[in-house]
Amino acid sequence: MASTSDIRNGLCIRFNHDIYKIVEFLHVKPGKGPAFVRTKLKSVTTGKVIDNTFSAGHKIEDVRVETHKFQFLYNDGEFYHFMNTEDYTQIRLLEAALDRADLMKEGEVVTVLINTEDNLPLSVEMPASVILEVTQTEPGVKGNTATNATKPATVETGAEVMVPLFINEGDKIKIETEKGTYKERIKE
Repeated sequence: MASTSDIRNGLCIRFNHDIYKIVEFLHVKPGKGPAFVRTKLKSVTTGKVIDNTFSAGHKIEDVRVETHKFQFLYNDGEFYHFMNTEDYTQIRLLEAALDRADLMKEGEVVTVLINTEDNLPLSVEMPASVILEVTQTEPGVKGNTATNATKPATVETGAEVMVPLFINEGDKIKIETEKGTYKERIKE
């Protein structure tokens, strides 16, 4: 058993007969009344995100997890297939277990959280950023980049990302996976 002082991003806990991963948390000490921890929890089975507030010192049941590196192989429409990079075993996961499946290209190495009690995969953590090629976007017009204007662009995985006007088809861009936002253009 853990308490609210042990809460951190990525911690998996058992809550309301399900396993949740803590996405965000904030310790709050108001001037009047007891302290509490405001959290944003994501269900690892359904992908549903809920907000919950724990009072300070509240006992929570943490779930012991292991992390393993897996390589994304392919998506067959229903399941996403991964291969363990150490022992070459394969697993398949539903899209609900993935945070940003639309930004994952074949061959991408990700971290998979596995429950140590039953050896079932809980969730997939993407790298902080990915580099993808723009496959479709409207052509940029020279001189229109003085403002912070953006346009939609489709990348090689099929995801749509808002990019600055100077980005053209064939450019490689770095995308922050947590928010799905454009970071920078990659020069080769």
